[in-house]
Amino acid sequence: MQSNVGLIIEEKAVSIGNFLVGRLLPFRQKRAVGPFLFIDHMGPACLEEHQNLDVPPHPHIGLSTLTYLFDGAIFHRDNMGNAIEIKPGEVNWMTAGKGVVHSERTPEYLRTKDKFLHGLQIWIGLPKELEQCEPAFSHFDKEEIPVWEENGVTYKLIAGELKTIKSPVLVHSRLYFIEIKTKSAQKITIGDHLFGEVGMYVLNGSVKIDNTDYGSKQLLIAQNASLCAFETNGETTLYLFGGEPFEEERFMYWNFVNSDKAILEKAKENWENQNPEAFPKIPNDDKEFVPLPKPKFNN
Repeated sequence: MQSNVGLIIEEKAVSIGNFLVGRLLPFRQKRAVGPFLFIDHMGPACLEEHQNLDVPPHPHIGLSTLTYLFDGAIFHRDNMGNAIEIKPGEVNWMTAGKGVVHSERTPEYLRTKDKFLHGLQIWIGLPKELEQCEPAFSHFDKEEIPVWEENGVTYKLIAGELKTIKSPVLVHSRLYFIEIKTKSAQKITIGDHLFGEVGMYVLNGSVKIDNTDYGSKQLLIAQNASLCAFETNGETTLYLFGGEPFEEERFMYWNFVNSDKAILEKAKENWENQNPEAFPKIPNDDKEFVPLPKPKFNN
């Protein structure tokens, strides 16, 4: 029997300043899974009292960002005036559209203490007609995210839709981002409820697919979402994500995503010149910014 695992991507360590993350997407072999364009696995990291997460103001266009923590806390600020702490189980959802600026830092009350940080940061592309929409931000408490149990398996629908259930997160295309937890070995056949492309990331534990075991730090891409079936090998936490891919190619330069390279070039120019009309300053965090890097296009 041929395996439904079409591609295995190993998590790659990448520096984001004073912090290392495990990059899952994009990779040369696979630029996107459905509308999901970028996934970073942060931690798990134990930060000492003098170590803090500090990602200064930086821009985005043409995408939505989703931040989901397992442990620790991050304080989000943006140029729309939002200033909020995200804690484990909560969801920060920011749609950049034509342009947004935000920063991510360790909250003040934790900056002189030992602390942990562990979570996922995700970029999701926007449909072509929304790539230049007005920016928006929303925050969802953990009690707002749908959670249910079936046959010893706990499901959490962080974003998107599954079966007849929808997450309150304000997505802009058909997608799903699902947490699955088991405490004992379980057989899970979920493909009938998925659509488009699907990827799996095992956070802890392991899964068996077609008699092959897969553990953590690997991103598995299914050849056919409708055939998605697997067995957990005991206490396991994993994430399924994906959905309908876009018809148009998406280009990525640093934090900018768009189907039109000319718009990326304009965004680069606006950020390099610190154009306040395109990228306004963040209230209470306007003393520094991340400079525009100089790599070539990724695509």
